[in-house]
Parts: sequence; structure tokens; C-alpha cells
Amino acid sequence: MRDHASRPRDPAAPGATLPTGQPRQPLPPEPLTQRLAAPLGVAAALAAAAVYVAAVDPNEPGHYPACPLLRHTGLYCPGCGGLRGVHALAHGDLATALGANALAVAGYAAFAVFWAGWLVRALRAAPAAPTASARGPRHGLWWALGGLVLLFTVVRNLPFGSALIP
Repeated sequence: MRDHASRPRDPAAPGATLPTGQPRQPLPPEPLTQRLAAPLGVAAALAAAAVYVAAVDPNEPGHYPACPLLRHTGLYCPGCGGLRGVHALAHGDLATALGANALAVAGYAAFAVFWAGWLVRALRAAPAAPTASARGPRHGLWWALGGLVLLFTVVRNLPFGSALIP
């Protein structure tokens, strides 16, 4: 098994040298329009979806498909109430959004923070992918997040968790 130290050095990496021994010059950053295309495209798509959900009320039956898990088992999935939460947020009603699906609303807020960081990195021409030292959430954090979603799902389907039902 090879360790990280025995891997060959990437010749395109910053600080690498050319075969002539000269230091490799960093590539110039992409134009601003190219750097902003992905984050602004995602924002435009999500804004269009939010406008649609704001205009077409998910509380009215027949506008959106029913949750298959709820329809076939009677159990609420972790996403049940998410569209109602977006609808309430689009109309400025945070309390109703939290009542529809508090976990989804927290997820929307977390995504907004991560998106803002993505936009700032694009504006500053920073690498889109985090460096090895700042790789983002560790495996333990992902397991904790999965555990939180599972706990939320189980609790909302128990009698004492009825406050979490949309």
C-alpha cells in the first residue's frame, strides 16, 4: 500500500518545477463571467423554483405529487412539508415554514450559507474545490447529519413527535 509521501508530485501543482528547473507559473484566473456562471445559474434555478412554489400553493391538493412514502406507508419522510415550508418562506412566514418542516428550513439556511461561500470564492478567483487542509466536513460530520435526519424522521412518526408533522 502506497502512502501519500510516495505519490509522484503533480507537475501542474503550485510550486512545481518545469523539466528545465524553472518554477511553474500559476495559470491566470478564469474571467469573472465564467467563474460566476455556476453559482449564479444555481441561484437562478432555485429562485425560479421558489417563485413557482410561491405561486402554486402546495397546500391545495392536486398541484404536486403526493409523497410516495406517506401514500404507501402512512409514514412522514424527512422531506414531507418541505414544499409547504418553501411556500411559507416565500410569503415571509418563518413560523409556518418551521411548522411545516423545521429540518428542511434549517437545510435551506445551511445551503444559503454554503452558496454564499461558493459565490465569494468565485468572486475572489479562489479554487472551487477546497484544499486538502480545508476539505470541508469530515466523515463524522456526515454521519452525524445522517443520524440527525434519521432521528428527525423517527421522532416525527411517533405519537410524542406530532408537533413535527406538517
